[in-house]
Amino acid sequence: MQKILLLFIVLSFAEIAAFILVGKWLGVFVTLLLIIATSLIGAFILKNKGLRSFQSLQHSIAQGKSPGVAMIEAFALFISGVLLLLPGFLTDLIGFLLLLPFTRNLFKPLIFSWVRRRMKHSQIIIEQK
Repeated sequence: MQKILLLFIVLSFAEIAAFILVGKWLGVFVTLLLIIATSLIGAFILKNKGLRSFQSLQHSIAQGKSPGVAMIEAFALFISGVLLLLPGFLTDLIGFLLLLPFTRNLFKPLIFSWVRRRMKHSQIIIEQK
């Protein structure tokens, strides 16, 4: 929990610094337009690409295929949309990297290992009626 809090604090300061630098470079109006544009792109991704990727995930499960890769794709697109929706240039950069297929493939091993660690330490309880 402390690592996540520290990450948010560092990211907040980095985003503020990025806002200042981009604002000085491009001007306040263009900076605000970029923030609004990337937020709209994020909303579009969450609505359209995210929905399609989760439908693909359901289709894989219905066919009896392992949903591993489809699940990672859906998760990466969802996170991409959320990061683009958030105001900030660093989150936008990560969001765009997760959006592009060739760079998303670089993140897949990290996502797989993160999911594997979470599943290893979680406890699944199945209640019987």
